[in-house]
Amino acid sequence: MLRRALPGGRMRHSRRRPSSDLTPWIAHYWLIHWDLRGCDPHVAESVPHPNIHLVFENGGSVVCGVQTHKFSRLLKGESRVFGIKFRPGGFRPFYRAPVSDLADRIIPAHRVFGKDLKPLDDILLSSCKESEKVEAANAFFQARKPQTDPAIVLASQLVDRILQNPEIKTVDDLVRVAGMGKRSLQRLFSEYVGVSPKWVIRRYRLHELIEKFNAGGEPDWPQLALELGYFDQAHLINDFKSIVGHSPTEYQKLLGRNS
Repeated sequence: MLRRALPGGRMRHSRRRPSSDLTPWIAHYWLIHWDLRGCDPHVAESVPHPNIHLVFENGGSVVCGVQTHKFSRLLKGESRVFGIKFRPGGFRPFYRAPVSDLADRIIPAHRVFGKDLKPLDDILLSSCKESEKVEAANAFFQARKPQTDPAIVLASQLVDRILQNPEIKTVDDLVRVAGMGKRSLQRLFSEYVGVSPKWVIRRYRLHELIEKFNAGGEPDWPQLALELGYFDQAHLINDFKSIVGHSPTEYQKLLGRNS
């Protein structure tokens, strides 16, 4: 999340784990409830991860493909959302087509799950307890649990390695780590993750920079560009602005700190 001060009102954001038998496909459930009645609207922004989400909210449940740009949402009034974050590769058996088709798209959820989704929709948008909502989501996917697919496991493992290993700065680095050819990697990511290996690497390195800002760090730009795998400082700053929508200096000011 790109941090902005809430103008007033209340917001609650929680995460819940799926049942253990669903973890090969589902990363976690997330729940947001905001009450901004009588307050100014709030713009919530995030730099998305390489994950697909199934989102339940009033007005229609949707599947959100991997968003390659900053995601922005205007929050106002009072509402609640229940989201399901799939692991990289985890949505492929439900979609039954290359998930790169969903990149930067939001489609009605019934196109994927049909009318069977309606009872779950009713529960997740009700005022029942969080635990009951999680149980309902678990039951829905347990009844539709896919067969194990080694390609899903591999795609998820490779994305995790990119996240956890800052030394992976280029696709060639990932090729060496994965022990597979570049074209095979690109096909795997297109089919199962939804974006290219290069995009995932670059996005996670930008996440590292945003976390440094959020923690109050003052970056050494030339050194940071080298650490994050950029050709030079200007390239890093331009990439940051193209994704976040603000230059690093502007983003620091939004956090309440001058660079």
